[in-house]
Amino acid sequence: MSASVMDFLLHWGIMSFSLWVASRLFKGLTFDSGPALLVSALLLGFVNAVLRPLLLLLTFPLTLLSFGLFALVINALMLMLVAALVSGCRVSGFWTAFFVSIFIAVFSFVIELLLPSQGVAIIPAANTIMI
Repeated sequence: MSASVMDFLLHWGIMSFSLWVASRLFKGLTFDSGPALLVSALLLGFVNAVLRPLLLLLTFPLTLLSFGLFALVINALMLMLVAALVSGCRVSGFWTAFFVSIFIAVFSFVIELLLPSQGVAIIPAANTIMI
């Protein structure tokens, strides 16, 4: 497989795992089935890649005035959009989506940092010289 396909599958897996963990921690986020979770992760990645940058650009003055906090509102709205589009995915309200989106962003960032190919290696390789 090519590197871009592997990268896509890795990010999709991280998003799926993050959504699954979030659904276990937040009572207001539920998935009826595994396929609903996978489709939600796929659609959330697509929405974050395509629609979110456009919304951030359009709301830049508001985001600037709020010192970037309005970007968190946009993240919550993206999650609510995905829940509205995917049958089997439910978010109980805006505040649930708000806190779930913060959790997903932080959790997936930490996971990606722990991956050797993406972030900093936690354990140095045996053939490296430590100074």
